[in-house]
Amino acid sequence: MLEDNLAKVKKNIENACRKAGRDPEEVTLVAVSKMKPLEDIEVLRRIGQMEFGENYVQELCEKEEHVSAPVHWHMIGHLQTNKVKYILDKVVLIHSVDSIHLAKQIEKEAAKRNLTAQILLQVNVAEEDTKFGMDTDEVIKMAEEISHFPHVHIRGLMTSAPFVDDPEENRCYFRKLHKLFVDIGDKNIDNVTMDILSMGMTNDYEVAIEEGATMVRVGTGIFGERNYNK
Repeated sequence: MLEDNLAKVKKNIENACRKAGRDPEEVTLVAVSKMKPLEDIEVLRRIGQMEFGENYVQELCEKEEHVSAPVHWHMIGHLQTNKVKYILDKVVLIHSVDSIHLAKQIEKEAAKRNLTAQILLQVNVAEEDTKFGMDTDEVIKMAEEISHFPHVHIRGLMTSAPFVDDPEENRCYFRKLHKLFVDIGDKNIDNVTMDILSMGMTNDYEVAIEEGATMVRVGTGIFGERNYNK
């Protein structure tokens, strides 16, 4: 099942890229493995899936410790400052930086380890009260401030669009974030690369790709539904 699901998602990515006149190689698929067993990750790893996203620090650390061969871990969930030290040397990318306070903590912990943390700025494009992320009008100022942190490298932007029945309803949010992504890139801010635009999940990743996503985060579409009552 997992193999078939992964193949289907990859095919959908190819089709969305073709529709938008893009190269499928431009889009990275992050398999969101939160609340799924390590065995599922092992199955996907053996057929070539290397990028995995986790929402919870403890779960990420446990899986990272026990996976039979290295994979690329992405921290995609809300990150508390007191948890930064646990994941900094385990992840290739932190998607969910939404405050200067958090960025300062990442800088502090990265300096201790003499490494450079790769991060995305999380933007609440739809301005949902239930979602983390900064407002769109805060992003450029935030990027300019964080750009001065020597151990933090901003690679792009991330958003979680509203959960909707019709993915077309989210097209406007993806388009808005892509414009912001391009505008920040055009500013050529030192230490800000803007090469990753992480947007689109199981219900809307094809629309996100059509609007410029370079990274999509798909969980249910690969692993199936989660049981939140466990």
